[in-house]
Amino acid sequence: MDVQINTANNVAGREALTQQLEETVRARLSRFSDRLTRVEVHVGDENGDRSVGDDKRCVIEARPAGRDPISVTDQAGSIDQATSGALGKLATALDRTFGRITDRKGH
Repeated sequence: MDVQINTANNVAGREALTQQLEETVRARLSRFSDRLTRVEVHVGDENGDRSVGDDKRCVIEARPAGRDPISVTDQAGSIDQATSGALGKLATALDRTFGRITDRKGH
């Protein structure tokens, strides 16, 4: 599973954040690693320097081998919270997708 992290220019500590996010993604999606070819994570601060509510956004696109890509989005007060929320949504979507493949009636 290849993990690609993209951060907006207005995100502070980009290099350290990139490494932390890659480790988090690999850990949370490890049970799917043999079924995913690539995971792209895009994080950004929607309002820049103005801190107003849930302005941190995380978009994750997973590419299961031989299947259509799955994309999820979450917004929160911090990048960590937005990433955690998006990873939770993605894990649920992948469980559903792979569950449909292996749990067909009569097969």
